[in-house]
Amino acid sequence: MTEHKVTGTLAFTVFTAVLGSFQFGYDIGVINAPQEVIISHYRHVLGVPLDDRKAINNYAINSTKELPTVPSLRTPTPTSSAEEEAVASASHIIMLWSLSVSSFAVGGMFASFFGGWLGDRLGRIKAMLVANIFSIVGALLMGFSKLGPSHILIISGRGISGLYCGLISGLVPMYIGEVAPTTLRGAIGTLHQLAIVTGILISQIVGLDFILGNQKLWHILLGLSAVPAVLQSLMLFFCPESPRYLYIKLDEEVKASKSLKRLRGGADVTKDIIEMRKEKEEASSEQKVSILQLFTNSSYRQPILVALMLHLAQQFSGINGIFYYSTSIFQTAGISQPVYATIGVGVVNTVFTVVSVFLVEKAGRRSLFLIGMSGMFLCAIFMSVGLMLLNKLAWMSYVSMTAIFLFVSFFEIGPGPIPWFIVAEFFSQGPRPAALAIAAFSNWTCNFIVALCFPYIADFCGPYVFFLFAGVVLAFTLFTFFKVPETKGKSFEEIAAEFRKKSGSAQAPKAAVEMEFLGATETA
Repeated sequence: MTEHKVTGTLAFTVFTAVLGSFQFGYDIGVINAPQEVIISHYRHVLGVPLDDRKAINNYAINSTKELPTVPSLRTPTPTSSAEEEAVASASHIIMLWSLSVSSFAVGGMFASFFGGWLGDRLGRIKAMLVANIFSIVGALLMGFSKLGPSHILIISGRGISGLYCGLISGLVPMYIGEVAPTTLRGAIGTLHQLAIVTGILISQIVGLDFILGNQKLWHILLGLSAVPAVLQSLMLFFCPESPRYLYIKLDEEVKASKSLKRLRGGADVTKDIIEMRKEKEEASSEQKVSILQLFTNSSYRQPILVALMLHLAQQFSGINGIFYYSTSIFQTAGISQPVYATIGVGVVNTVFTVVSVFLVEKAGRRSLFLIGMSGMFLCAIFMSVGLMLLNKLAWMSYVSMTAIFLFVSFFEIGPGPIPWFIVAEFFSQGPRPAALAIAAFSNWTCNFIVALCFPYIADFCGPYVFFLFAGVVLAFTLFTFFKVPETKGKSFEEIAAEFRKKSGSAQAPKAAVEMEFLGATETA
């Protein structure tokens, strides 16, 4: 197999594409740091001086404990009405805040269905340019939110940014998977996740109160994501269109080989063209596949179910819970500035994603996913034990802290980056857009469910919450062990054969039908 080197054009193209993933990460993380500042701004805009009312309330409640008769005789109605009003306005503010956070996921869920479709209709480059319109509009709405009804502008800005990120979560993995040479597909695929975690880290750093996360500058913090959007839009004009799209979708062999030559630095591209020709012949024999067909057609059912399980594993592993919980665990551990420890988690996150870029072509996707999940299982148990024994043994807080850092690093070695690009590897050109759309949609939906439910689950389970996650992680680890094939360095045909083998071990007759349907002659 010829070793492909990374050419300047390939590096520039992939960097341009993952600027989209960077914005995605920035948008995920940016809302956490200025939470208090934005909430107090909402109060100000809506004329709810909540702090004062709270103080009055607490005073009223406390004084009633000591002097049950006097206050209630003096002012029976004002206190209770002020109290009710304050409670009502407090829950109104909390609702607005949770909408500000979750409208992003709703936008993402909706748009993730259209990423693949848009990429097929307009081409990958034009689709990313169109997506950037949403990013810039969303960033402008948030950037100017101080000038108008800020809660409405922020909620709609977050929703529109979510639309952008939903499109991107399908488009970027698809595009970089198509421009990458087979030998580098895994490493380049991992860069999507690396850019996401870098975006999260940068948003945490610029969100510190002495940089942009303060009363004066928080709107600039929210609007900053327009910068990479504008930069990416300009750079996309210099990127070659996906050769796979040109050849297989548009039947433009000359353009495709020109695009390939640019990406491969003038190296011989006949092998790539032959592979694409083979894929095109298959694509013309296999019709465009709808999302429903992915589940009804026996040759796609196994890969799509595995793909969805990997995305579910990523979201339900408890990683979002860690990011949600880390600050309070660090606080318990006696760190005076827990926000810096949380940034530490962001740094670990980024470092280990870099590690996985190098590991993914060496160790293989399946083994890295298994190593990551097994490590997370152990860390979740240690974390729970640490949280349970915190009151009895002070040093247990350090066990929990270490477990957090290790949990995050194991996540980024496998379950973090791999689901995003392995789905593109499971499917050939016909079913790929539909598969990426449903995978992205399920990822966003799980993200939304976790964001919505985690606070309640954490409240209900207390320190036992990570035992719950340990159980979930264990279940997904076993599933991966038995059902997920290795895709490293394999062509799409070989991967399809691998799936037939996996399902064949359980149900031979069906496998034979699937092979007949695919016109396959060999089982290996």
